Amino acid sequence: MENNWLILANLSAVMNIKQLQKSFSYASAGIIRVWREEQNFRIQLFVAVLIICAMFVFDLSGVERAILTLAIAMVLVLELMNSIVERVVDLLKPRVHLHVKEVKDVMAGTVLVAAVAAVLVGVLIMWPYLLNWLFG
Repeated sequence: MENNWLILANLSAVMNIKQLQKSFSYASAGIIRVWREEQNFRIQLFVAVLIICAMFVFDLSGVERAILTLAIAMVLVLELMNSIVERVVDLLKPRVHLHVKEVKDVMAGTVLVAAVAAVLVGVLIMWPYLLNWLFG
């Protein structure tokens, strides 16, 4: 039992709770900003919530749930990265420039590829469950 208290004491010495709260606050603020400003992120998050609900409705295996969760995370993270790249490029080259357009287009294409892949993964996993639910 004493060892557990020593571990907790050492953990609190290493981990600054206030700094951790600040970090989560900054991260939340960034996600909220993207939510407010990016329609695609809102759509992707809405679809993610639908898929997560479906994961609880259907009797998916743990691996299937993990794969769907990773696919959702991949799309959302890339959309956040897309927002970052757009803002940084606008800072560096605020005027319309061919390279700015190219960078933004490539990043948007990256998100699109991830979204299409995630939809394909979702269909491959969910299709048998949907058929069973619809036609019993």
